[in-house]
Amino acid sequence: MPDIEIIREKFNLFKVCVIIPTYNNAQTLAAVIHDVAGYTRNIIVINDGSTDDTEQILSSFDFIKKINYKKNKGKGWALRQGFKLAEELKYDYAITIDSDGQHFAKDLPLFIEKLEGDRDSIFLGSRNLKQENMPGKNSFGNKFSNFWFTVETGLTMPDTQTGYRLYPLHLMKNMRFITRKYEFEIEVLVRSSWRGIKIDSVPVSVYYAPKEERITHFRPFKDFFRIGVLNTVLVLIAFLYIKPRDFFRSLFQKNWKESVKEHLIHAEQPDTVKAISVGFGIFMGIVPLWGFQLLIAIALSIILKLNKALVIIAANISVPPMIPLIIFLSYKVGTLWLPDTSIAIPFSSKITLESIKINLLQYIYGSITLAVVAGLFFGALTFALLKFFKRKTSPVA
Repeated sequence: MPDIEIIREKFNLFKVCVIIPTYNNAQTLAAVIHDVAGYTRNIIVINDGSTDDTEQILSSFDFIKKINYKKNKGKGWALRQGFKLAEELKYDYAITIDSDGQHFAKDLPLFIEKLEGDRDSIFLGSRNLKQENMPGKNSFGNKFSNFWFTVETGLTMPDTQTGYRLYPLHLMKNMRFITRKYEFEIEVLVRSSWRGIKIDSVPVSVYYAPKEERITHFRPFKDFFRIGVLNTVLVLIAFLYIKPRDFFRSLFQKNWKESVKEHLIHAEQPDTVKAISVGFGIFMGIVPLWGFQLLIAIALSIILKLNKALVIIAANISVPPMIPLIIFLSYKVGTLWLPDTSIAIPFSSKITLESIKINLLQYIYGSITLAVVAGLFFGALTFALLKFFKRKTSPVA
């Protein structure tokens, strides 16, 4: 058994509180608060519009911080209010525990132990989902939630639906959430992961009352629908923004010279593939598909099994400082196709994408031709340089 006084001191030392959201759980609430108070009195209870004896029960504990409101707004909203108050009270961490008695306060030291070794993670209390009286819908719902969490974050967790968690509040400041019901516990995990907050788990005990004694506020149809809608939105954001963002960050976490060297010289691919990747990237950076160049380039590089990093690096030929030159050269090359109707534009750093409205056909013909020629040239140059440097660095027999 852990030394209770040491655990109490660590709750204060690490600035940890326990948040208990509750809605019509008067039968178990007092016991939960009493058990938690055995380890810490840093307790916040959010009365989410209960219509039973919850308010009277809370009034009997003079050491807890309370939030009361008359209308039930959902577990997610209650947790959000708890986080807000915890931050105002200068807590750096919050452990959330359900008020229905399914979690055991005796597991609180496990979270503190994990916190001692890692101050920057969310810790999930992983339940034994095969034990007696485990509701079937909970088992299915957890597998469903775990699957989509992996799709959205790339992480694998054993129990993403657990309400027993430790949150690093100091890393979650200024996060703005949109959900208010049970789906909040999915949103906060996924968005925290996207923010770079690590997520880990700790095994905890759990008690599920027999079916005839069980009280649940989970509405299978409505809540699964809300969770499904949320996951749809999160998956779209993950694939359209988060995953490309993370790819770019990993690509350029070193300076660009090191990145080019790593993917051009040390990548285990034939020189022809590397050269084609550079040439294709240059082509995509010039071809007149402004706004969609990188997206199409990445998709095609995957389909064609090219070096995605080299394609992206080369496609960045169309960075803003290069745009005036690309547009100017496109118009110049376009005169070869339309000698009678072409116009001449003077080169200037003030040339913008608006300029392409001037004789659009000349620009399209010219930019496609320039993209092909530049792609072939830089692809061939890359291949020649790779062969030259490899021959130069090869050992002499």
